[in-house]
Amino acid sequence: MIFTIENIASMVLGGVAAGMVLFIVSVGLSVTMGLMGFVNLAHGAFAMLGGYIIVLSMRHLGVGFIPALAIGFVMTAAVSIVFERVLYSRLYKAGELDQVLFTIGLAFVFIAALTVFIGPENQPLTLPPELRGQLDLGIVQYRTYSIFLIIVGVAIVIALWLGFERTRFGAQIRAAVDNRRMAESLGINIDRLFAITFGFGSGMAALGGGLGAEFLGLDPQYALKYLVFFLIVVAVGGAGSIVGVFCASLIIGVLDFVLKKYLPQGGTLFIYALTILLLLWRPQGLFGKPS
Repeated sequence: MIFTIENIASMVLGGVAAGMVLFIVSVGLSVTMGLMGFVNLAHGAFAMLGGYIIVLSMRHLGVGFIPALAIGFVMTAAVSIVFERVLYSRLYKAGELDQVLFTIGLAFVFIAALTVFIGPENQPLTLPPELRGQLDLGIVQYRTYSIFLIIVGVAIVIALWLGFERTRFGAQIRAAVDNRRMAESLGINIDRLFAITFGFGSGMAALGGGLGAEFLGLDPQYALKYLVFFLIVVAVGGAGSIVGVFCASLIIGVLDFVLKKYLPQGGTLFIYALTILLLLWRPQGLFGKPS
């Protein structure tokens, strides 16, 4: 096996692009789990719902790609806030088993509903002409859309870091993550904070579902097919840590891309084994705080 600069660059770019999609979907799950302490196995269902809204609005309503992304984000966030207020809020003090059973059941409801009303077929994403083809990067020519995903992912992680580290709302979230009771005693409205954060996290999942539909695919099984990867990213990076989830997404994205190319039969098993070893060493993840 001969490795050239072009091959290495292609593998890194492909893995980073996949990692960016993982980050965009998983960061919302990380923040909500870190803030709420809620095991939300329906997070992939919200990513799937957003992906469907984005793809179908482009196909049937003639909406452009960027406006469709905005529509998917807003609609999924709105739907998730309704679910959070009506259903999720009733289980915040319940045990982890109750939360797991409820959210996995909700994911199956999403899967069944989309299968019945839209069908079991894969929903392809039609990219705009400017995002098709190859882009010359000097040392290698690579897919324009993958470069676009990397740029979008970097922009999002910078915006999220600034939002969480440099704004009043971000300070409230960090306070609630570190010490919920103290945050409540300082007058922070935890219920409103939960609803907004949950909606934002689900909106980010929707954005990732739409952006990743071109190469991950989009069908009713999406909610469960990629859920393990989202959970691995959060576990490795650390719940509540944006930087941790970003680093974990890049590591897992590159590893998964390379292993699927050169070790297609056992690549995923290698990632699972590494995750187990890491969590045995640091149960809180690479950037998580010890409980």
